[in-house]
Amino acid sequence: MPVYPGVWVPRDVELSHRSYARAAWLWSRRSGIPAGLSAAAVLGSKWIDANKPVELIHTNRRPPSGIIVHTDALSSGETQLASGMSITTPARTAFDLGRRLPLTEGVQRIDALLNATGIKIGDIEDIIAAHPGARGVRQLRRTLTLVDSGAESPYESLTRLLLVQAGFPRPETQLEVFEECGALFARLDMGWCEYGVGVDFDGAQHWTDPRRRSWDVERYARLPELGWIDIRVTAGMLHNRRSAFFDRVGAALMSRGCPRTW
Repeated sequence: MPVYPGVWVPRDVELSHRSYARAAWLWSRRSGIPAGLSAAAVLGSKWIDANKPVELIHTNRRPPSGIIVHTDALSSGETQLASGMSITTPARTAFDLGRRLPLTEGVQRIDALLNATGIKIGDIEDIIAAHPGARGVRQLRRTLTLVDSGAESPYESLTRLLLVQAGFPRPETQLEVFEECGALFARLDMGWCEYGVGVDFDGAQHWTDPRRRSWDVERYARLPELGWIDIRVTAGMLHNRRSAFFDRVGAALMSRGCPRTW
C-alpha cells in the first residue's frame, strides 16, 4: 500500500503518527527532519492522531498530501537522533508547537511533551533566546505560562486551563493523598492541597473498565474521610455545563476558606 511517493507498507499494517513520520522521512530521502507534532510523537508524546499531517523541516516546498514542510533554520544543538532519524530536540519541538498552535491546543501538546520527555521551561526559553525574531514567540510565551508537565491527558490540561482562565487559583497537578498511617492512598489529577480540594477528570476508562469503576467507588467514598473534597468532571461538563462545574469547585474552595478570586 503506498503511503507517500516511493514509500509503501503492507496493507494490513495500522500506522501510527510516528510511523507516518518515518514514512515521510523516507520520502524526503532521509534528509527531512521531523518537527512539531511529528517530532513530539517520535519523542513519546501521547494523544497524537495518526491522521494529523506529518511535519518536516525540509527544502522541498511541494510535498505530497499529508506532509507539511517548514523551511525553518535550526541552530546547533536543536536536533537529535531518535529511531535512526534526525529530529528536533524536545525543547525545539516545544518552541515550534507553542508558536504555531492556538493557546488551548498549544498547552495540551506541550503538557504532553513535558510529561513524556522531562524537559523544563528553561530549556524552551533557551531556544527563544536563540531565535528572538521568530514568528509566534509572543504566543509561545503566553502558552508557556500555562503549561504543566503533570497533566496526563489533553482533558486534564483543558480542565486546568479552564480553571485558571476562570480566575481560580492555579491548581497543582498529581496531588498525593495519604492514609492516616502515612501510606499513599490515591493521586488526584489536580487541586489545592492548602484547602484539601481536588479535581479529577473522568475519562472513558472510568466507566468501561469494571475494576477501575469498582476502585473509583471506594476511592471517592474514602477521600472525604481523609479530609478531601474531590470534584469529578467529564468531557460533557467541560463542553456543555461548564458553569455548573465552576460553581461546584468554587463552593468547595470557599467552604475551606479560600478567598474568592473568580
